[in-house]
Amino acid sequence: MRNHPLDGIAREELKITDVRVLPLSYVDPDGDLWRCGAYQVWKTDGAITQIFTDQGLIGIGEGSPYENPADIKGYTEQVIRPLLLGKNPFDVELLTCRGNDSRHSRAPWAGIDTACWDLIGKAKGQPVYELLATDGNPAREIRIYASAGVEHEWYDDGGDFLIAEALRYKEQGYDAFKFRPGTDWQHAGMTLDRYVPILERLRTAVGPEFRLMHEGLGMNLGSLEAIITDFAPVLEELGFYWFEEAFGGTRLDHIELFVRLKEAMPTVQVSGGERFLERFETQPWLDRGALDIVQTDCNVTGLTENWYIARMAHRRGIKSIPHNWHGGGTTMVNAHFVAAIANREYCELNQTYNPLKEGIFREPLTVENGVMRLPDGPGYGVELIDEVEKAFPYVPGSYMKPNPRVGG
Repeated sequence: MRNHPLDGIAREELKITDVRVLPLSYVDPDGDLWRCGAYQVWKTDGAITQIFTDQGLIGIGEGSPYENPADIKGYTEQVIRPLLLGKNPFDVELLTCRGNDSRHSRAPWAGIDTACWDLIGKAKGQPVYELLATDGNPAREIRIYASAGVEHEWYDDGGDFLIAEALRYKEQGYDAFKFRPGTDWQHAGMTLDRYVPILERLRTAVGPEFRLMHEGLGMNLGSLEAIITDFAPVLEELGFYWFEEAFGGTRLDHIELFVRLKEAMPTVQVSGGERFLERFETQPWLDRGALDIVQTDCNVTGLTENWYIARMAHRRGIKSIPHNWHGGGTTMVNAHFVAAIANREYCELNQTYNPLKEGIFREPLTVENGVMRLPDGPGYGVELIDEVEKAFPYVPGSYMKPNPRVGG
């Protein structure tokens, strides 16, 4: 048993010589990639961290692009870079356990952490998933669930669209589909009485064995209490697989609501935690038994910290299924994480159109029949295309804007 991720792994002599961040963007020609609630998304971003070494090895990673790639670049190159020059990436835990006051502060360090692991794998000549598989054999093939449900519009024919989307993923070989609650309920006059028949039609269309997962409702029912008393029984009756961040996040003052939610849905799993920064924030939820699935994302926690969180969850009988909504830089890390841990089940994969998922790599990660086969090369086993920053030039600004069809 290891006490830390590199326990028992011989270090190599390697020195960091430079650190850079490549902000990337893909802008939809129509400015309307997908939409949910009262907003629409007009572009998608990436924030690829590169660490260069004296041995010619280059490691790549990614901190959460939600935290502004330009900010990640500025902080990494101006503040972090001077601290890392001359250091050995095998000291990853010592070097990167910082910035835990907010997700914005943590994102640059997560990019450094994940890039260090790519370097460690390359220096050892092993895939990262082999290095991190401490509680069992790694799984080079991992199951992927289709994560989408952000294009059905209640001001249009949203119910039929959602059902057709689910059937499309089933036809592609996925066995699970997660979706969001659609565009703004108040604008469209959506109510629980209108929504439940749509979910019933969806269940009938995909059949009883296909797994359905629902994202949180927030205040769409008028109160958080109604989610437990009115909506949870619906998911239980329809045999949903899990209910994610039911109350619109995973706030510590909501922990007892999560416990009550679990009691209200004996067969539906409760998931959350994509915003957790580190193991100490996660521990109360694991100890209280408030989650069946913890969804910590390596582009927030870093790979090192998520390894600890997964082991803590595993010892309590809780699954680790990371949040994974961004492009290829995040997916390559979360996929290796899932392949390595003992309490794996799925890796999430965003199904919306996003060339940053595959287009940034020479040999992209792909899915066939709901399964991703990871490369067996060292590190993450993928390399960036030449001049990726020219292929996907960064465009500043928030990725979302008000949906004009919901305004007024």
